[in-house]
Amino acid sequence: MALEFHQFPCLSDNFGLLAHDPATGATATLDAPEAGPILKALADKGWTLTDLWFTHHHHDHIGAAAELKTHYPQARVTGARKDAHRLPPLDVAVGEGDILRLGESGALVYETPGHTLGHLAYHFEDDDVVVVGDTLFSLGCGRVMEGTMPMMHETLMRLADLPGETEVYCGHEYTQANARFALTVDPDNALLAERAREVDALRAQGAFTVPTTIARECETNPFLRAANPELQKALGMELADPVEVFTILRERKNRF
Repeated sequence: MALEFHQFPCLSDNFGLLAHDPATGATATLDAPEAGPILKALADKGWTLTDLWFTHHHHDHIGAAAELKTHYPQARVTGARKDAHRLPPLDVAVGEGDILRLGESGALVYETPGHTLGHLAYHFEDDDVVVVGDTLFSLGCGRVMEGTMPMMHETLMRLADLPGETEVYCGHEYTQANARFALTVDPDNALLAERAREVDALRAQGAFTVPTTIARECETNPFLRAANPELQKALGMELADPVEVFTILRERKNRF
């Protein structure tokens, strides 16, 4: 039986995300940005929290862990083995290639360094879902805060190689701002222009712009298109190393 995913707003622009296995009742929160909305979502759904899975150590992704544990003391806490020293106390420490079980379903753990060195993504292959935290956003990517530009580019290319139909859940509602930047560096991309119009309409209605898909991001997200000749031409970087193009894109976005 397929997992159910439930997304909702937290803090100012974070997403909360629950994954629920109907067969067993197992329910994970993918990161823990804010206790109130997570507890309300669990109550609205009638679900019991059994697991907390962290993508990385930043406070807006782990800050609610202690409060959630007071309500669900038996919930298992899972995070990166490499970041155990700066995460809430872990019951399960994981790394590249580990498989996590959520009821009858499983997720493959990817180490996705760049935004932080210990960042993880969770790929629910049977459900065509990947949870990426602050590594990949719709039409954008996370700031390279601890890793290097080549490291972040390699991480993003690995995600881009997932099947196109894979749904992408990210940590923040940044798509509209990302679209404004993307149009400045990929101005002749008709699919990007169409996506930007769609995003504006969704946000005007108060609707979410994610999940997105890997295929859509490969078509429209400049940070996944550093090797694209049209984008390189728009930047005046024809035939440049894609890592160099990515670096320029990320540095421009930092200043945008």
